[in-house]
Amino acid sequence: MSLARTAVGSCGGAPSTSPGNAPGPPPLDAKGRIAYPARVSLEAPSPSPPGPRPEPAATTGAAPPPARPAIELRPIGFADPLHWLALGWADFRRAPAIGVFYGGCFMVMGWALMRVYEHAPAYLLALSAGFLLVAPFLCLGIYHVSRELQAGRKPDFGASLMAWDSRMGQLGIFAFVLLVLEMLWARSTLVIFAVTFDGMPDFKGSISALFNPDNITFIVAWAVVGAIFATLIFSVSVVSMPMLLDRPTDAITAALTSLRLVLTQTAVMFFWGALIAAITFTAMVPWFVGLVVVAPVIGHASWHAYRAAVTS
Repeated sequence: MSLARTAVGSCGGAPSTSPGNAPGPPPLDAKGRIAYPARVSLEAPSPSPPGPRPEPAATTGAAPPPARPAIELRPIGFADPLHWLALGWADFRRAPAIGVFYGGCFMVMGWALMRVYEHAPAYLLALSAGFLLVAPFLCLGIYHVSRELQAGRKPDFGASLMAWDSRMGQLGIFAFVLLVLEMLWARSTLVIFAVTFDGMPDFKGSISALFNPDNITFIVAWAVVGAIFATLIFSVSVVSMPMLLDRPTDAITAALTSLRLVLTQTAVMFFWGALIAAITFTAMVPWFVGLVVVAPVIGHASWHAYRAAVTS
């Protein structure tokens, strides 16, 4: 029986009441009454008074998130633009058929603008807007050819035509920015013509006005406004388009990087811009025929300018 009671107690049954472990008499208070234990309150504690809560302890040793590295620029010299043109000419000679196609497109665009300006100047701005939207995509095809040649691959004409496909959104944003700047430039030129000549002259009248010494005020105003807009467009686009093709960046970052390059290496980049303007103007003189070669050569050279000035 003793073993049975022990087993029951060890398994959670009633404790044994053998004489050796019998409970003693209950405790009494001072008046001889049984003293019961104090009650345990089951109510929730009262809320603490309102006030500022203590700040949690600062975490020590936690490193801040790494900052996004800025796109680095390389130093360039005055001999580099001539080297870029030499590389552009070499790329054109290695893929002449593709280059002639893109150069021919620019020549036809020049012809169309001249014909519209001669016979229907009211539609010149609309046609210019269309060409300004198309031109960046044509340039992208030329950059694609240079990238393939630089990587040791044979460029494909169809792939160059579709080089914009993977960057359509960002290219559209950048083309729209260029369009706005070009339209502001065109409107400013029209205002200068209208104020100076009491109306917009025709094609022959505008050409004669530009070379007439009596219109020195008009010539200065026209040149200053043109220089401001040309500098702004060149500054935000000199390496932006190749960058959008070469790396997964956005249009704003590409434009700011291009602007930073011009601001930090102003003399060399203005020399590069002057070379582009002089060569392009020379190619446009014989009815834009020179653009068949000059346009792709400058496009290839612009790719090498980007690769030389912006780190990979």
